[in-house]
Amino acid sequence: MSAPQHLLYSKDHEWLTTDGDPAVIGISEFAANALGDVVFVQLPEVGTRVTAGEPCGELESTKSVSDIFAPADGEVVEVNTAVVDEPELVNSDPYGDGWLIKVRLDTPAEKSDALLSADEYIAFTGA
Repeated sequence: MSAPQHLLYSKDHEWLTTDGDPAVIGISEFAANALGDVVFVQLPEVGTRVTAGEPCGELESTKSVSDIFAPADGEVVEVNTAVVDEPELVNSDPYGDGWLIKVRLDTPAEKSDALLSADEYIAFTGA
């Protein structure tokens, strides 16, 4: 499993960037592998407020349906329509073209005690 060092991770298996505004959010490779083949993606609309730890979308795979949880508080400013049209991008490129939403964060992600570094996330998953 890969967990790029420049990202922060939630215990719900979402990742987010810390190097710009807005933050880019997606699901980790660990989560994508656990889900199996993603066949449907439902994302929030632009302008939606998201709250850390609360569902903000849904992924449906050949195995199950899973909520997408916001890793931080903020406002959705862009959604990745490519993953809606091609849900398999979530599996094939979770840290690249498979990103899900961009959020203007209320506070910098680095100030959150709930987010994990890549090393902490790898330890958390046992991968």
